[in-house]
Amino acid sequence: MANKKNITAGKSDIAIRKLQTKAMYSKFWPQVSVEYSYLYNPILQTSILPVGIFNPSYPTDATKSVQFGTKWTQSAGLTVNQPLLDLSIKRNINESKLLEKIAALSQAQTEYEFAYIIAQTYIDIYLQDSKIKAAIADTNRTYISHKLQKNKFDEKRLLKSDLNTSEINHNNAVQLLTDNIEQLMEGKVYLLFLMGMSDLEKWDFSIDTNIINYSFATLENTPKVNELQELQQLTLQSQLTTIQARTEKSKHIPTISFKGFIGANQYTNTFNPVAANSWFGLSYVGLDVKFPLLFGENQHTKLQQLKLQANQNTLQKEDKTAQYAKDVFTAKLKIDNVKTQLKTQEENIALSIESITIFQARVSEAQESASALNAEEANLKILETAYETNKKQLSVYWLNYLKAAGQLSVLWK
Repeated sequence: MANKKNITAGKSDIAIRKLQTKAMYSKFWPQVSVEYSYLYNPILQTSILPVGIFNPSYPTDATKSVQFGTKWTQSAGLTVNQPLLDLSIKRNINESKLLEKIAALSQAQTEYEFAYIIAQTYIDIYLQDSKIKAAIADTNRTYISHKLQKNKFDEKRLLKSDLNTSEINHNNAVQLLTDNIEQLMEGKVYLLFLMGMSDLEKWDFSIDTNIINYSFATLENTPKVNELQELQQLTLQSQLTTIQARTEKSKHIPTISFKGFIGANQYTNTFNPVAANSWFGLSYVGLDVKFPLLFGENQHTKLQQLKLQANQNTLQKEDKTAQYAKDVFTAKLKIDNVKTQLKTQEENIALSIESITIFQARVSEAQESASALNAEEANLKILETAYETNKKQLSVYWLNYLKAAGQLSVLWK
């Protein structure tokens, strides 16, 4: 199964989710950065100073323009920012963890569906092998009948029409055997393809019939909810909307972080990055507190959307649970019905085979017409066709039951 694109893509999605969760944790770590700048100021900023206030020789309202700074400024330093209180980080981590679990369940559901297809193909091969055995028996039986009637015809004791009918029955049996062998080969090639086998030429393999055990004695009336990934996904989706609602509400809670800086600035009027006595150190430490007031969005509307989504998830889970229970109950009814039909059909096939044996002996002794033998051969084929159809239906109902009941894993335990 590893080479199927949807399964491989699902595994990649899980890996991405895990990396995203890991990245969320890094937001708890201190953020450290190095800052550096080197600026040239061709035009220095001019400021107006009220010189009259500082010098009595000037009028009190006198001002003077003054330029501050130097042509060249250089700055370098180390900044540290450590979150102390930020509930959104923890909520985002919890949300990311849930998304990771949902991705894993989605992957498990994909593999579960794929396992169902493989199991169905495997059982089809098993049934096809059973059909071949029946077709071989039919071929041998019709050959005996045709040879018997050919001898009677050569003795001028049989109508040509009866001989033709026996030959048609035998030819049909041979053709059916050929068709069944071809279908068996196609089924095995398809199984190899599903399982990712590159060498499809190795289709001539035997299957283990022991794993195909129609265990009907332990069929339960209700599905195993904990084994159904789809229901678990809906449960996690509800939890996700709850966390998202809490995250939305926590936007009003202030965030607190520690800030610190240490560095130096250089001021020169000429380009000289290493000029002596031109560097001046500075540093600071403190707390950064933010009180969110407006978000530019309607929080009430967002919370209402999340509430509706939670209700929708609950209703979907209830509906899916009821649907699985219905599928389990329906499959059990169909299994019981088909089992009864198969039992009757097995008895009828055995009686028909017995009748053919009797007819062959009576035709050989000229005590019965060949047309009656040919008719019974045709009747047997009808019985066997119906029987094989019901065997196929039984396997479908059984697999559907296991899938709906969350018990598909019993096939490979």
